[in-house]
Amino acid sequence: MARKMRTSGSMFSCAFAAALLLGPDTAVAQDKGAPVAAPAWNTQTSTQADSNGITLEPRQVEIVKLVSSYFNGIENLKGTFVQTSPDKKRLRGKVFMKKPGRIRFEYAPPSRQLIISDGKQIAIQDLDINTDDRVMVDQTPFRMLLKTDVDLLRDARILEVQEDADLLIVSVQDKSKDATGKVRLFLQSKPVVELKEWVTTDAQGLDTRLEVANLDKSATVDADLFKITSPQLKNLQ
Repeated sequence: MARKMRTSGSMFSCAFAAALLLGPDTAVAQDKGAPVAAPAWNTQTSTQADSNGITLEPRQVEIVKLVSSYFNGIENLKGTFVQTSPDKKRLRGKVFMKKPGRIRFEYAPPSRQLIISDGKQIAIQDLDINTDDRVMVDQTPFRMLLKTDVDLLRDARILEVQEDADLLIVSVQDKSKDATGKVRLFLQSKPVVELKEWVTTDAQGLDTRLEVANLDKSATVDADLFKITSPQLKNLQ
């Protein structure tokens, strides 16, 4: 049965773990992976945009193409992350990515949380209490970033484009009606373009931030890392 992530007891931090990809108000299906209702997102930014996004100037178009090119250049990726929830609680861990559509977040002890995408569905697991919540990848705004062919100008509503001395900021919303959501990307521009963090915003305007570091795009990531196994079966192994 579809249900919303609980935000009490041992599920409190797990709700914010899900927020780094989905937003805290996303309804998920426990132990099944059936399609569920799309999450409600706050799509307001400091830049006013209509349903098609903002009108881009030539340099802003170049920046969006640069960000698309960066994600197109990633086939495998591993690194570390620090997640900061709206109440300023911080969790650390390791992140792995393999195109198309696969991503894994391993939370460092004492947390026993795990988020895995196998390219079709995302499992949000808490191994302490054996929960296994699922949502389809196509219902998240990260669908367009994990594709083999990333083209934000084609697939996204561009809500914000900013450039500082060594920082690029792009806010995007997937055009797909099944993936209503927003993500704000921060990338360093010098000496090379590199993802630094992203921020997701829930329906109440609360931000969940994920900072990444030690990114390695040269090593091949084992595809077995993205196989989803229910916590109950893991306990039997």
